[in-house]
Amino acid sequence: MYQYHTLDNGIRIIFRHTHSIVTHAGVYINVGSRHEQGAEEGIAHFIEHSIFKGTEHRRSYHIRNRIDGVGGELDAFTTKEETCVYASALSAHLERCLELFADILFHSTFPDREIEKEKDVVIEEINLYRDSPSELIFDEFEERYFGTHPLAHNILGSKKNVRHFTPAMLKQFMASHYTPDRMVISVVGDVEFRRLVHLCEKYFAFGSPSATPPSPIATPAAIAPQASPSRTTVHKHTHQVHLLVGGAAPTLYDSSKTAFTLLNNIIGGPAMNSRLNVAVREREGFCYSIESQYVPFTDAGLFYIYAGVDNDAADRSTELILNELRALRDHPLTAQHLKAAQTQLIGQMAITNDSGLNEMQSIGKACLNFGHADTLDEMNRDILALTPADLQEVANTFLTEANLSYLYYV
Repeated sequence: MYQYHTLDNGIRIIFRHTHSIVTHAGVYINVGSRHEQGAEEGIAHFIEHSIFKGTEHRRSYHIRNRIDGVGGELDAFTTKEETCVYASALSAHLERCLELFADILFHSTFPDREIEKEKDVVIEEINLYRDSPSELIFDEFEERYFGTHPLAHNILGSKKNVRHFTPAMLKQFMASHYTPDRMVISVVGDVEFRRLVHLCEKYFAFGSPSATPPSPIATPAAIAPQASPSRTTVHKHTHQVHLLVGGAAPTLYDSSKTAFTLLNNIIGGPAMNSRLNVAVREREGFCYSIESQYVPFTDAGLFYIYAGVDNDAADRSTELILNELRALRDHPLTAQHLKAAQTQLIGQMAITNDSGLNEMQSIGKACLNFGHADTLDEMNRDILALTPADLQEVANTFLTEANLSYLYYV
């Protein structure tokens, strides 16, 4: 189903053909906030903004207009471990997208005037984020949970760091991390694979007139985090209590990742019949929404349960959360309940992958971390192979109260 190719310089390509008139393309780079050190914190995200501000061939206006001008959409994002630049456009404009990706990733000049303006933009993004306790609490939880480990780094960085970034710092960081061996080009759309490979060779094969290879700089080896559970209350003077309960979960490469993904979906996935939604919202009316999230990193994993509740309901809501986790530890699912949970997750994944953009991003990240992407059929097979004993074992490994940390905004 998926086709692969590796350019001579190490850049990998993953592709799936569709008959849609729209093609989705992106470049995944193995660099995020965890790769920053000291005064660099926030620089990966700032670079993601700044590569659109000027290259050796284009000014910022021309970059913005290159895809938008033909009705396409150009965007980017940064996580703790990856950066992605991507675009969606009519399939006829794929070459335009790929050429622009190569230009901004390898020829950005970071003009002083544009960079100074972008600092103000990012500082306002930081301010906006700090005004949203329902989002800020996740970052603070990770900072407290991971302590001095690089996974604790806030993706946006601090205002102080942002103000001190210089074009030279941005160029040096890119030279260190934006190297071919850390890149994957992901495409889902209506194009011949042979033509896609030709276009990638044209714009990304270093040694040609179209691109110049960066000079890699050695970076410290990653060290797995050693987290310590805690309970913290922060006075934010909000109208409701924002509570977050979470702890360690399987890593990206852990064999129990699939079981935990299904377990997380049962606990507080997006469906209205999740255990937490039924227990805390439907039965008690304590919250508007409650959710659980599972975020696997390459050498760690985190599991969160978040809710915003009335002050008087915070303790009882926490108790209900712990009750649901205890039930999964103490009582295996019945065969009927397991089958229903498997069917639900398989359906949700199919709907998500029905979006070409979602699929492009999903397979790009998979190829970056594993060298390949599983098909939906392969993922479904792994889900259907799970047993009640598998889920109970994972619950007793990760969902114990001794593993949990608590953060409350009151």
